[in-house]
Amino acid sequence: MIKQKRLTKIVATMGPSLDDKEMLRKVIRAGANVFRANFSHGVAADHELRINAARDVAKEEGTEIAILGDLQGPKIRVARFKDKKIVLKEGAQFTLDADYDTEAGTGEIVGLDYKDLPKDVCHGDTLLLDDGKIVFTVKEVIGTKIVCNVDVGGELSNNKGINKKGGGLSAPALTDKDREDLKTALKLKVDYIAVSFPRSAADIFEARVLIKAAGGKAKIIAKIERAEAIPVIDEIISASDGVMVARGDLAVEIGDAEVPAVQKLIIQRSRALNKPVITATQMLESMITCPVPTRAEVSDVANAVLDVTDAVMLSAETATGSYPDKAVEAMTRVCLSVEKHPDVHTSNHRIECRFEHVDEAIAMAAMYTANHLNIKAIVALTESGTTPLWMSRIRSSIPIYGMSRFAATRRIMALYRSVLPIKFDATKIERKDLNQEAIATLQRLDYIQEGDLVIITKGDMIGIHGNTNSMKIYQVGPLI
Repeated sequence: MIKQKRLTKIVATMGPSLDDKEMLRKVIRAGANVFRANFSHGVAADHELRINAARDVAKEEGTEIAILGDLQGPKIRVARFKDKKIVLKEGAQFTLDADYDTEAGTGEIVGLDYKDLPKDVCHGDTLLLDDGKIVFTVKEVIGTKIVCNVDVGGELSNNKGINKKGGGLSAPALTDKDREDLKTALKLKVDYIAVSFPRSAADIFEARVLIKAAGGKAKIIAKIERAEAIPVIDEIISASDGVMVARGDLAVEIGDAEVPAVQKLIIQRSRALNKPVITATQMLESMITCPVPTRAEVSDVANAVLDVTDAVMLSAETATGSYPDKAVEAMTRVCLSVEKHPDVHTSNHRIECRFEHVDEAIAMAAMYTANHLNIKAIVALTESGTTPLWMSRIRSSIPIYGMSRFAATRRIMALYRSVLPIKFDATKIERKDLNQEAIATLQRLDYIQEGDLVIITKGDMIGIHGNTNSMKIYQVGPLI
């Protein structure tokens, strides 16, 4: 009996909790498909050790993983306090000063690490500190000083972040630190680069120029976390190779109540524009310290799966949490359960569209046929992974096996919903034996069995990018 295959992918963030190789192995066995290197923390040597360890263990386990290098972006923060932290009372006055000593903050004033903040705010603006736990209203701006009223008080400690409600901060998406981290990530041959806080497609184009200049081939994931990104979301998605719904900073900028609808919009537009999408932030937050998720967290993951996100992401749960393997197991369990729901299996995506490419038309035809016939698997012989990507935009419960000779292509496909990368070199097989050998490879891996109906897509010219032009329905015979 062939076991049910999970369609939704899981991104696990690397950190101290995964530095033990046996825990890393448990996380991979539990179902992690993509490993995130968070460049907001650690140094280059840390990332190198963790990325190499993840790849080594994945190879030992016989599975393909992708590596996502996540750039920090322009985190706007308060400086530091003499006593490391202060307590702010509601109704008090507090000043943020770009010229103040960055080590000498008090209960009345603190410095800033972002010197242009006074130019970006004015009377009446709302500033949210420490992910919205503390709320200021700007009373006036005097030179480098931002004089604020404390609307919501509490404890404020060193280096906490600042957001402006509604967005509008001018800090560039790529900082000097990001440029150096990008070089490090490309040296480590990450598969994806996540660009934080893009405001427009121009930020993505800038990152692509930097990647090309460094000789890299990493794909770009745009992290949607600025308010001003929402009105131009289609342009940002189109410029990127994928997107991440980064709900932490996004919630602070647009308001937490707005995030669920915006999340659905971003997932829908990403799929419509043929790009993979990751849903992230606090998905199983309680599992940092608890071995089981809350019912609300289960529902949160489930709703993202019902919206047909490509991947769900774990952050501190796997990076610093006490139960990284159990967090991945919980996510796998929820995904498998929700993927049984009929809404996940039906699609009207592009049903009335005309296609620009032959391989795109073949991909759509294969998925339409698979969803209307008793097809057990789709086999896509691919050079670049583009045909499986197009296939994965269609809602379906049918696994897609992206079979490629290129390791880079297989790693990229590890993020795509429904797609399982398989190592397979079609250029070394006689044309007349190709279908049978591809089927036999999957039989040996116990992915399909005798009697199954399978769709195979490939090109007449094997080994040529963008040449998929044929589709065949094949009934699996006995394994010889």
